[in-house]
Amino acid sequence: MRADSPGPPFALRARVYFEDTDAGGIVYYVNYLKFMERARTEMVRSFGFDQSVLQRENIIFVVHSVAARYHAPARLDDELVITTEVLELKRASVRFRQRVKRLDGVLLCEGEVLVACVSADRYKPRIIPVALGEAFRAARAEPCTAERGEAKSAS
Repeated sequence: MRADSPGPPFALRARVYFEDTDAGGIVYYVNYLKFMERARTEMVRSFGFDQSVLQRENIIFVVHSVAARYHAPARLDDELVITTEVLELKRASVRFRQRVKRLDGVLLCEGEVLVACVSADRYKPRIIPVALGEAFRAARAEPCTAERGEAKSAS
C-alpha cells in the first residue's frame, strides 16, 4: 500500500503567540499537539476534504493515541514548520509522523499520532472513504530504516 514515489511531507507554517506560552515564556508542552492537529487538518484539506463536510457525512477522525518527544523549546514569536507524513494506513485508521521545527530547522518536538475514523453519531469505527484513503496512500512516507539503525541491502 505504499506510494511509488512519495513526495515531501505536508508542511504547515505557524507562529508562536503569547497564548501558546507558559509562565516561563516557552511553548506549553500540550500546545505542540495543537500545532500537530492543525497540520493534520490542513493536510486533509489540501486533499480536497473539509472536516465539516465529512462530519455531515457522518465521518469524524478521533485521536486514539499519541507519543511525543520534546527536544528544544519554542518561544514567543518563533515561526514554526509542522510536518505531517502518513506512516501507516489501515481500513479505519491512519498513523502519522509529525515534527515541529523552528524555521531555522531546529527540531523542537516530534511524535506519532494514531487517528481512527469513526461514525459521528455513534463513535463506532468505520472505513475511511475510498478517495480519502487514496490520498493518504499517495502521501505515505518512505520507510526510514536509518532511524531504526537498519542497514540497506547492497544488492
